[in-house]
Amino acid sequence: MQRPYGFRRKGPPTSFIAIAVALVQVLGTVFAASRQDGARSLDALAFLLLLAGPAVLLLRRRMPVLMVPLTFAAALAYLLAGYPWGPVVVSFAVSLLLSAAAGLRWLAWLGAGSAAVTVLLWSLLGSDESWPLRVSAAAAWAAIFVLLGEGFRRRKERVAEYRRRRAAAEQAERDEYRLTLARDIHDVVAHSLSMINVQASVALHLGTNEPERLRPALEAIKAASKESLAEVRQLLGVLRDDAPLHPGARPGLARIPELVEHARLAGLRVELANPVDPAGVGEQQQEAAYRVVQEALSNVRRHSGAAAAVVRLAVVGNTLQVTVDDDGAGLGGSEPGNGLTGMRERVEALGGSLALLPPDGPRPNKGPNRGLRVEARIPLGTEGTGP
Repeated sequence: MQRPYGFRRKGPPTSFIAIAVALVQVLGTVFAASRQDGARSLDALAFLLLLAGPAVLLLRRRMPVLMVPLTFAAALAYLLAGYPWGPVVVSFAVSLLLSAAAGLRWLAWLGAGSAAVTVLLWSLLGSDESWPLRVSAAAAWAAIFVLLGEGFRRRKERVAEYRRRRAAAEQAERDEYRLTLARDIHDVVAHSLSMINVQASVALHLGTNEPERLRPALEAIKAASKESLAEVRQLLGVLRDDAPLHPGARPGLARIPELVEHARLAGLRVELANPVDPAGVGEQQQEAAYRVVQEALSNVRRHSGAAAAVVRLAVVGNTLQVTVDDDGAGLGGSEPGNGLTGMRERVEALGGSLALLPPDGPRPNKGPNRGLRVEARIPLGTEGTGP
């Protein structure tokens, strides 16, 4: 079952660990004491020492450095007091695991070494002939708990790193989505409002001087505003999560003649040369080409003061080439705005390039109206076809 976003699997709480260890030590020792003869009977001090180790585990969050020495001291005090043998070392073993898991490797290995040395001295002082076996077993078990803690720590680090990468990827995806949406909004609003503004200016002029040409200008304003409202509603639907990012018919090569016709209605002489068959071009490449032509023609009308422009489309090899030439003043010395930045981002996102050049190529300008060429090269990928 998929976990909800933000859910984090955590280990058992420290209080649960302490209670479980206390039950094991107390009940296990009581059971073991009933089968041992000659040992000191369990009294209040014995139970206090049996509970001291588990209680120290509660310091896991606040003072983890005290767990190993205090649990070791509690277990050693219990055994030195002559009480019956039992699972009194469980809290010490758990402290080794928790310390290693918390990154206190030096402390965990120091505790494991201290346990092995203690067992060695205990066996030698007691003249235990099997001391090598006891010492080896104690050292092995202590090392096992430390290594288990190391394993938990490394797993925790891997999980944390995975979560960081996933969060970064999700943030990058959200940023890219917002950037794409911002470009769409700019392309729709800037283009449509620009044309409406130009046509409104024309209509004001014609209303006084040439009334017979007023109706076509008003019809162009109506068509542009209708198209703009439809696209804005679609984008608002995206913001409400009611629609995909590109609902309905996506802008493509088939709609470039509409852009040319709108520019003509705005008073710009525009020629569309070498139209390309949309069937051989992918949807993303088509939309990028459409937005390049849309923004280029919008800039021609708003900034360059051009009278004519030429839009050329061509498939060369595995690349869709889009060029828009005009006879205006170009950028007029101003820096590229959001529209040109958005065009470049769209094209580069598909592995292509976009350049602003003189119409006949990269040569020095010879006058203020040298003109400007917007040239985009968009790789077609596996969806494209050759010429």
